[in-house]
Amino acid sequence: MRDTVPDPLGGAAERRSPAERAAHGKAVRRRLPRSAHARFAPGKKRFDPVDLLERQSAERVQELVPIRYGRMLESPFRFYRGAAGIMAADLGTAPHTGLTTQLCGDAHLLNFRLLASPERHLVFDINDFDETLPGPFEWDLKRLTASLEIVARARGFSAAKRGAIVRGAVESYRERMQLFAGMGTLDIWYAQDDTDQLTALLPEEQPGAGIRKRTGKALAKARTRTTAQAFDKLTRLVDGQRRIAPDPPLITPLRDLLPDARRAELEATLRELIRRYGESLPAERRLLLSRFEVVDMARKVVGVGSVGTRCWVILAIGRDDQDPLLLQAKEAGPSVLTPYAGAAAHDNQGQRVVAGQRLMQSAGDILLGWERVVGIDGRQRDFYVRQLRDWKGIARPDTMTAEMLRLFARVCGASLARAHARSGDPVALAAYAGTGEALDRALAEFAEAYADRNALDHQALAAAAAEGRVPASPHPG
Repeated sequence: MRDTVPDPLGGAAERRSPAERAAHGKAVRRRLPRSAHARFAPGKKRFDPVDLLERQSAERVQELVPIRYGRMLESPFRFYRGAAGIMAADLGTAPHTGLTTQLCGDAHLLNFRLLASPERHLVFDINDFDETLPGPFEWDLKRLTASLEIVARARGFSAAKRGAIVRGAVESYRERMQLFAGMGTLDIWYAQDDTDQLTALLPEEQPGAGIRKRTGKALAKARTRTTAQAFDKLTRLVDGQRRIAPDPPLITPLRDLLPDARRAELEATLRELIRRYGESLPAERRLLLSRFEVVDMARKVVGVGSVGTRCWVILAIGRDDQDPLLLQAKEAGPSVLTPYAGAAAHDNQGQRVVAGQRLMQSAGDILLGWERVVGIDGRQRDFYVRQLRDWKGIARPDTMTAEMLRLFARVCGASLARAHARSGDPVALAAYAGTGEALDRALAEFAEAYADRNALDHQALAAAAAEGRVPASPHPG
């Protein structure tokens, strides 16, 4: 039986048998052995990481840039979260497999979390797609494994425990990809990581009982993180009407951001953005969106790497002020992978984000869409829009034991395999990764080396801040 090789770039796919696809994956090993992934040696002519960060910051809201640097200075892991562009530059110039799949582009461990499916089930999935683009599968895997090593170091775990955590993530990725290699195309597409599957991965014995209890609490908490809860937290009554509560500089309502004339112009632009973004939704969801009326807007500071990009919270009301909808409209620029993986198939960067998310996620936001508007500065800007909060639960690696982090790493590895199998060729990927530990060991070595490099880059940013080269907020929030 012959099958179609998935092509995330959207071109015509070559038809090959499973045996031919497996042979291709194994052939790639001869060109780039799995052991080669252990190497990370950028050399003396490596770029200046602070210069790269400054170039990114030049396109952002300048008054927010010090918050970005302040957050990145807090720890090596916080620096890593904001340094996707630095890692892209390191990986993009090195040899790669050429086994292409849709990439998250920033697959560090905190971008895996609990989410609500449209059917109101709680699932585990990738959450952040700002940098999504087709590229070599190992770039995502290296981003994940290095993040695990960096967090494990921060927790003070031994080298042996850190290695076990990283190898476990890669092993889980390989094993899940082997399963997908033998599954039908529709079965792969329908696969989800729901909470029942997550619970089944947990051990029964000690310390597993403690892990199970903590996991149960995390699942329960995620179900409380609804739009209604965000509504209560982010809004207040102003003259008898619900409005977004200020928390400057992290949340600044439009009414407090600009003088009257400029504010009216920006408000009109944002209203047009929300109206026109609805055209990117299916007809039934456009109807749903039309049932809500926009009543307030605010600028919001988000994440670490995203600080300084234009991001807006939109408060809309349905039947009454106890029937809210909170949307987030976030600016989308070119992926940090673009110089190395090529330009996106979509001209609109918001559409690139949405298309990548729909390819990789098993549980999509029903109101996820995109639009392009001309800002009050006269420049065209692309945005994607999604619900602000809907049953989201995020991990707390700073409180995890080594065993907890090992289990979490395995779940992340398995989830990444599922996301890659939807757009890549699971047969070729499974054949390349193999059933032995060669890739596990190689990526554990890579993670160690890259964590060392990340620590040096973090120190370079600290030195630049101390010298006054970059502005860093002492209260990053």
